[in-house]
Amino acid sequence: MRTYYKDSRRSRISERFFTSFFRAPEGPKPPVFRAISGRRPMVANHRRRCASGQNGDVDLTPLRENHQYRLLFGSGLVTGLGSAATFVAMPYQVADITGSYVAVGVLGLLEIVPLVVFGLWGGVLADRIDRRTMVLVTETAFMFGVVVLLFNAWRGDAAQVWPIYVVAVLISAIDSLQRPSLESIVPRVVPASQLSAAGALNSFRGSSARVVGPAIGGFLIALGGVEAAYLFDLATFVVSATLIFRLDPVPNLRAEHAHPIEELRQAFRYVRTRRDIMGTYVCDTLAMLFAFPFALFPFIADEYDATWSLGVMYTALSVGELIASATSRWSKRVVHHGRFVVFAGMVWGVAIGAAGMVGSIWWVLGCLVFAGAADMVSGLFRMLIWNLTIPDRLRGRMAGIELLSYSIGPQLGQVRATVTARMTSVRGSLVIGGLLCTGAVGSMRGALPELWNYDVRDTLGSVDSPTG
Repeated sequence: MRTYYKDSRRSRISERFFTSFFRAPEGPKPPVFRAISGRRPMVANHRRRCASGQNGDVDLTPLRENHQYRLLFGSGLVTGLGSAATFVAMPYQVADITGSYVAVGVLGLLEIVPLVVFGLWGGVLADRIDRRTMVLVTETAFMFGVVVLLFNAWRGDAAQVWPIYVVAVLISAIDSLQRPSLESIVPRVVPASQLSAAGALNSFRGSSARVVGPAIGGFLIALGGVEAAYLFDLATFVVSATLIFRLDPVPNLRAEHAHPIEELRQAFRYVRTRRDIMGTYVCDTLAMLFAFPFALFPFIADEYDATWSLGVMYTALSVGELIASATSRWSKRVVHHGRFVVFAGMVWGVAIGAAGMVGSIWWVLGCLVFAGAADMVSGLFRMLIWNLTIPDRLRGRMAGIELLSYSIGPQLGQVRATVTARMTSVRGSLVIGGLLCTGAVGSMRGALPELWNYDVRDTLGSVDSPTG
């Protein structure tokens, strides 16, 4: 299955030339987290968990016990590497053909409309047809797009830019159609007690691919040109599609369907009745609107006279995500998921703001690692709230709305960051954005108390539910 968006959220193809090393989602466990969750430290239990290796390491239970999840995980890992290689190759090829930064930037603009239109429609389809079938069909369409890129690259000096642009639109549209179905499969194949572990594993898989995949893409381009990167991605399609084909069918459970427009209205009406879910969307949008830093990275590198750090800054976010994912076992003991969504969003803002106040590029990188970890925590608990509480009949459409919510914030955040930097300075933009993010996300405790008071025990209703 393609992972052109999960990340998703920071999905512009033009950014992936630099930001294939990107993105943030979730993280570890400072002592303050215990206060937020209402848990009291138990020294004996803490020492026992440390001795048994269960205090921080990632929980592998879904991989060990769930064959269906292993198929999904393997497919996502393989396709993530292939996708990252392609998203290094596409902008590289455009730059090589045109020598124009603007031409590379156009790739990102071409994604916006398909994202909005097809994301919602993909959610409707996910609730109407077999989700495995939807993923397989879209995988085939992705393969067609990569074949077009490959034939264009094989033309050598006669290669043109317009086929790359066409494929960029195709990829954006198909990914928007596929992602709601893909994300809606996990709660159908993973029991509720393992969703926290599955979410952490998915994050670990995605961040690993975002760190390793671009390196593979760069190596292949240096070795055999962009053709080698496209061939590698094409090979990953074969493996990914084979694994998805072995997945059990995931049929729609509803007997009747309304008109697609009415079904979208049903989803939006459901969001209005679920203020805790609305809070997850709002928190994420506010965090990205005020503290999304990607547009400032080239200027930060220039300010510190450290051109080498440009790619490393994007990598730092994924490193933070990796560290947080690998130490995420503690998350299954948390019951107040909404509090961690709020708190982690505030920590993201603090880390981005701190990056504007430090005096060394190394401290900036450290702040970005911390920000990546915090964003992983926020994403993990948002996902848990969605997967544990949204009815299966609405999951596809809600995933489509979710896709919009975590994609629009970064788009607007790029504008906010650059406008503020022009009015003040690069450092000023980071500090102001961080402060606004921290304050705005923190205000959700009072503005949307349903999110803050969300308790997973009310959902699970079982004796062995988390106790944190």
